[in-house]
Amino acid sequence: MTTTQKPVAEGLFTWPPDGSAPLRLIGSECVACALVSFPAAQDCVRCASAESKERLLAERGTLWTYTTQNFRPPSPPYDGPEAFEPYAVGYIELPGELLVEARLTEQDPEKLRIGQEMRLTLVPYTVQDDGTEVVTFAFAPAEEETP
Repeated sequence: MTTTQKPVAEGLFTWPPDGSAPLRLIGSECVACALVSFPAAQDCVRCASAESKERLLAERGTLWTYTTQNFRPPSPPYDGPEAFEPYAVGYIELPGELLVEARLTEQDPEKLRIGQEMRLTLVPYTVQDDGTEVVTFAFAPAEEETP
């Protein structure tokens, strides 16, 4: 049985994940001052320019800080499953670009460390009534890579 998947939101990361190109977050870069933003923004928060260009962000970075989300976020905007399970969130520093707040695939604090190399991946977010699996981006410790 084939599971239909879709991204949690259009324009956050490259889609579909077909394996021919690395998964990347989609950001923007201000044409006037070169500020990099994620998610992509039309207007620059630094210089108020209305000109930006799409920029695919690095797929690897380092763990800058992290914590555990131990309670279900308020709804709306959260529309994940009612059966909430705690997860780790962190800031990943993408070299020369910016810090990205993201879910982490590892929630055991004993297996996370500041400065740890992380890689972008996709994780299940929820399943819709029609069986479509909604996925979102997350970062995993790079050591978890499979050969």
